[in-house]
This record gives sequence, structure tokens and C-alpha cells, in this order.
Amino acid sequence: MIQSSTGALTQLSEDERMFRDTVRRFAAAEVAPLVRFMDEAQQMDAKLLRQLFSLGLMGIEAPEQYGGAAGTFFEAILAVEEISAVDPSVGVLVDVQNTLCVNALARWATDDQKQCYLSRLASDTIGAYALSEAGSGSDAFALETRAVRSGDDYILNGQKLWITNAKEAGLFLVFVTIDRAAGYKGITAFLVEKDTPGFTLGKKEDKLGIRASSTCELVFRDCRVPSANILGEPGKGYKIAIETLNEGRIGIGAQMLGLAQGAWQHAVGWAKERRQFGRPIADFQAMQFQLAEMATRIEAARLMVYNAARLKDAGQPFLKEAAMAKYLASQVAEHVASLAVEVFGGSGFVKDYPVEKLYRDAKIGKIYEGTSFMQLATIAKLIL
Repeated sequence: MIQSSTGALTQLSEDERMFRDTVRRFAAAEVAPLVRFMDEAQQMDAKLLRQLFSLGLMGIEAPEQYGGAAGTFFEAILAVEEISAVDPSVGVLVDVQNTLCVNALARWATDDQKQCYLSRLASDTIGAYALSEAGSGSDAFALETRAVRSGDDYILNGQKLWITNAKEAGLFLVFVTIDRAAGYKGITAFLVEKDTPGFTLGKKEDKLGIRASSTCELVFRDCRVPSANILGEPGKGYKIAIETLNEGRIGIGAQMLGLAQGAWQHAVGWAKERRQFGRPIADFQAMQFQLAEMATRIEAARLMVYNAARLKDAGQPFLKEAAMAKYLASQVAEHVASLAVEVFGGSGFVKDYPVEKLYRDAKIGKIYEGTSFMQLATIAKLIL
């Protein structure tokens, strides 16, 4: 069982602790046995996906009238953290579903769109968030994918890259430009179903880490989408993207926090079992200090992630705190996972033990949903 490095989780209410413990038990019982297989196969287990829906983890904030759990953003963050402690690949699937897709529809969709799509996201349909392109990464709104009005429809043409959940998704939130001359004010968000003619999945990326999480190219060739599938209104896509990505930063912070927690727990277990010079290596002060330093960094990241999530739920400004949480948690995850490999020694360098995978998984935290440089730029802008 994954436990807090210090046990200092007094911020949680009784309901939140019960929810966290339920997710923790699920991750240990159902996710853990599949981790190595899914990593090597580079795909999610279909039965596991069904279990995530049945447990209510794919629509945590969705209202009950649409089949959701009517939970809080903080509970979604707890779920991402606990699952990521076992497998960050599954953690990011749950994260994108909740903090990006469900959040966007809950806030911006019409009643008809919610009835049609939000209910599906909560019950059986995985969502994907399609913003990035070859020339549009940190410069998020330099989009080349465009939509042209044709009667009551729009015709989409272009490509999207690095789209998480793409292989499993049945619904895509796609950001395109309908007026290039208008700059970011021409960006519009469309809800595109997987089987829409003219829309296909392209190359699936062969990644360093989080390999069970699919990352694919999307290709649009004269893809006809009804104007009724615009999310929000024409030209408001940039606002939807900014608001959801601000919350998504906290989700990635939770993923990296969970990863660090899982790596630390494995390191502690190994240090207690591994014997050298006639005693467990945990008896040596050098090892104790290393584990203590790891635990301290994890707890600092936890407090920052939790604080950002609490601010969001309270309706308070959280942009700076979200950027700080994502930045710090990704730094901590890479650092702790690296030290965990060292604690395991030679065993940590082989796939027979879990810390090798967590070390590979950690690297993406500094890159996606806003690089570390972009987080620092946001923090600097807000504090100066």
C-alpha cells in the first residue's frame, strides 16, 4: 500500500480520505498487476478502462444528472495522485479525462452538448484534448489546422500532434482557427467524434515513458463537423484552452507527485530488505539521509499541489500556484525517481523492478502541458 512519506495528510476531510483510500485500494489490486504488461505492450488494458468508468473515476466532477460523480476538483487530483503512484500512464489518462475534457464540457457546453457528450464521458467514452501541432507547442495558438464554414457545417483540414488518449478516445476536443487574420481570437473549439468522416488517427508515438498511454497524430482531411458541435462559441477557443490548461497543470502536478510517492515507497521497501555488510542498507546513515531528503521534497510538492487544487475549488485565483505546483512536482518526480534507481543499485537499472519504469515516466513531467520554462515564465510574470 502506498502511504504518505510523512503521514501529514491532515488537510483531508473524512469523505476525502475515504475516496482516496478507495482509489488507492483499486490501484493496488487492479492496476499494479498490469503495469509491466501495459508498458511493454504500449497499450491500456480494455478491462481496466471499463473498471475506471464503473468506479466513477472518469467523470469525477460531472454532475449526477449526466451520470457523473458530482465530486470536486480536489477529488480528481487525489485520484490522479493515487493511480500515478502505481502507474503514471493510467494516471494521465484519468487526468486528461477529468481536468481537461470533463472540465471543459461542464463549463462551456450547451445543455444539448452536455446531454449528448458529457454523459458519455462519464459513462463509457474516453476524451482527448487536441491543441498541439508541429509548429504549435509552447506557442500554443500558432495553429495551422483550420475550419472553413460550409452551410451549417465547418470543414476541418490539418494535423494535430502529441495527443494523449488518442487511440482509446471516442470524443476529441479539437482547437482550430476559423480566421487566421484574427490571431488567437480566431481559435475555435470543436467536439469531434472518432468516426467522423475525414478524421483519422495517424502515427502512434513510440515513447521513452508512460508507454501505455497512447500519444498519436490526428489527421483532418475535409472533415465535416456540424456548427452545433462548436464548444462555447466561435473565436472563444483560446479562452477555453487557457482556462482548462491552467487546471490541467495541477493535474500533471498530481501525476508527478504520485509518481514520486510510488518511487519513494519502493525505495524504502528495498532499503529495508536489501542487506550489505550484514545488515539492511536502511541502517546506514547515508541511506537514511537520502530517503529523508526524498520524503521532504515529496511533502513540499504535495502541499503545493493540494493548495492549488483547494484554491481552484474555492473559486480563488490559482494561476501562479498551479504553475508553481506543476514546476516543483515535475522537478521532484525526476529527482526522486533517479535516487530510487540508485537505492536499488544494479537492480534499479533493469525492468524486473518498478523504479526503472518510474524513472522513464518522470521525464515527461517537465515537458507536457507547459514546459518547465513556460511555468517559470508564468510565475515570473505574476510575481514581478
